[in-house]
Amino acid sequence: MAELARPSPRNKPVSLFVTCIIDALYPPTGIAVVEVLEHLGLEVRFPQAQTCCGQPGFNSGFHDDARRVARHFLQVFADAEVIVTPSGSCATMLRHYYPQLFAADPVWHERACRAARITWEFSEFLVDGLGISDLGARLAPTRVAFHDACHGLRGLGLQAQARALAGQVEGVTLVEMQGAQQCCGFGGLFAIKLADISNAMLQEKMQAIESTPADVFLTGDCSCLTHINGGLARQKRPQRLRHVADLLAEGLRDAKVPTAAQTPDLEEMP
Repeated sequence: MAELARPSPRNKPVSLFVTCIIDALYPPTGIAVVEVLEHLGLEVRFPQAQTCCGQPGFNSGFHDDARRVARHFLQVFADAEVIVTPSGSCATMLRHYYPQLFAADPVWHERACRAARITWEFSEFLVDGLGISDLGARLAPTRVAFHDACHGLRGLGLQAQARALAGQVEGVTLVEMQGAQQCCGFGGLFAIKLADISNAMLQEKMQAIESTPADVFLTGDCSCLTHINGGLARQKRPQRLRHVADLLAEGLRDAKVPTAAQTPDLEEMP
């Protein structure tokens, strides 16, 4: 589906759609997103009535149920000027499938198209929307590799944005993982309905992680993160994935702590 024309998100308050999985399982990641946005001086709003975007129902073929959830979303975010979400899959749902979901209803279709125009995935918002990649973050020497989540990569063209952000963190070296673009096998209900195929795909992803000389593995979707980390934990492997926002927020916190070179030697002070 062709991308709708999109207004600039600059100099506007941000309404955060934190997503179901982050709200339920990874609240610190949601907090990390807010830390990064507020570090840039942005006003961050959080509509308290937000729930789900409706993607599980839509992907399962229950479009009437998905529409009910989507209508609620559109009502809750009706006053938003910019919507930012730390999930490529949820952003893809809003950007591409909301207009499709309401194609037969002119009133709701227009509301869906408006939401699609103002929705940005987190890394995309920073790099493409605001033109910012260097946040002034700093970490101890860290090798970082990425898993490219399918919806963000194939639905929104997300790949370079998160790498640009991580690569600008002082101390970070980017390492490319073989098969970074290969699906981890989650795919929502795919992992449940076709568990054997999903597990085979997960095994390949974990082998790629095992063979990659990185200290930290990042992704932009906590659904992939949950699936892969579950497999790693079951096999008692030490590696874990993190959301890119967590790394950036950690780097901003570390940048506020004086280094040894910046800390005055009290013995030499008059």
